Amino acid sequence: MDFRLTREQRRWREEVRSWLRQELSPEDESFLYAEEEDPERLRAFNRKLAAKGWIAPGWPVEYGGLGLGPVEQLIFSEEMAYARAPDGGRTPAVGYAGPTIMLYGTAEQKRRHLPRIARWEVVWCQGFSEPGSGSDLASLQTTAVRRGDEWILNGTKIWTSHVHYADWMYLLARTDPSAPKHRGISYFLLDLRSPGVSFRPLLNMAGRKGFGQFFFEDVRLPSDSLLGEENRGWYIATTTLDLERSNIANAGAALRAVDDLVAFLAEQRSAAAAHRHTVAALRVEVEVARVLSYRVASILARGEVPNQEASALKLFLSELDQRIAQAGLRILGPFGGLMPGSPWARLGGQFALTTLTTVARTIAGGTSEIQRNIIATRGLGLPRQ
Repeated sequence: MDFRLTREQRRWREEVRSWLRQELSPEDESFLYAEEEDPERLRAFNRKLAAKGWIAPGWPVEYGGLGLGPVEQLIFSEEMAYARAPDGGRTPAVGYAGPTIMLYGTAEQKRRHLPRIARWEVVWCQGFSEPGSGSDLASLQTTAVRRGDEWILNGTKIWTSHVHYADWMYLLARTDPSAPKHRGISYFLLDLRSPGVSFRPLLNMAGRKGFGQFFFEDVRLPSDSLLGEENRGWYIATTTLDLERSNIANAGAALRAVDDLVAFLAEQRSAAAAHRHTVAALRVEVEVARVLSYRVASILARGEVPNQEASALKLFLSELDQRIAQAGLRILGPFGGLMPGSPWARLGGQFALTTLTTVARTIAGGTSEIQRNIIATRGLGLPRQ
């Protein structure tokens, strides 16, 4: 693999950087540290991207993208993350829902859903986990029962991000309770405005409304809500999860955090010597994460779906995020533990906040233990225990 970007890719990176310098306001950049997500601000920013065709630049033109490749999409995502541009639900829509619909959807499902994502007319969220089904996702209990030309949905989903402003959900439900647990699951696309859908927000460790819980009571799903074949949803979901582990991990935000520490130490010369090796080691690890990211992008560029490669990337970067957050607290000293909003917080209180929020990084999208199992069995060929 040639790790050098082409001239066109370098030009694309500079175009994205230049646009962000012009369009990203300090209020937008500080979004990550705000106490609450502002749905209208998020929509406004994403509509700016939509006007340029930048919601999903890696998608085919017929679906509203620019027809760029996975490497160009990664370059775009890295720059957005480094600049701390708001996401507002782009990642689950562009990285997971859209590609899964491209792979398994009917022509009508593609026509209906994909352009609306690219124009940023809808926000998507994920409905996989349940209160008793996290790492053992196939044990889920939400049901969808066929009744004539409809499905009747009952159950609950939890840990759903963007819950309070999402419009649609891609979800798993059990459609054959007598089948082995992996074989009786189907994959659905749900309009969250449907009667019988309700939710409640949940606070994360940092006291933010980062996710919530959905409840479904006799929700009527039309027949075209089913994605792919009935009772084959688990196999579609594994593709979605591989895509999630590929897209959840880009090193842009990690690089920005380390660069912030470098700039801080440059101003605090007396403290720099004590921490220079720590920061240097983290910077090397960020480059490792970037190489893993581009490895995954190269697999996607070949038209393949990464599996153990995506798990290796997700595992490494989620644990690196935690190491960076903890190092930031140590380097910044007592004032580094103050949360955003405090006038005495150093570097905006970002490391106090990320120390809390990165705890979930090794759980969301599949725990670190799950990733290690995938790497061991599918990557290294070790026997299953």
